[in-house]
Amino acid sequence: MLLLGVLLQTALCFANGTHPADGIGHIIIKEAKVQGAPRGSSIDASINGHILSLTFSENLGQVQVEVTSAAGASVQYTSVLTPNGLQIYIPSAGNYIVTFTLPNGDEYYGEFTVTD
Repeated sequence: MLLLGVLLQTALCFANGTHPADGIGHIIIKEAKVQGAPRGSSIDASINGHILSLTFSENLGQVQVEVTSAAGASVQYTSVLTPNGLQIYIPSAGNYIVTFTLPNGDEYYGEFTVTD
């Protein structure tokens, strides 16, 4: 019964776009430009304070990751060999977009907010 209660709470949190742990916000990954089979479900992103955590659950190749402010200013640009993960420090509070470009040109993105 206890397990059922925990699972229900977790499911409701994820349905609302939040994470059950305090301070951690799950980032919904959306398709920007996809020509091949959709792979967005292989990308998991969350923000905890100023730390953006990214996890890739399958081999997508060398993925380019760019974080920009909502106004379009580049904050971080890097690449990661998948399956793997990485963390990116976001220095200032504000609204941001993280964009993922796969080797085949497919693009995915997620929007998030950093608060102080």
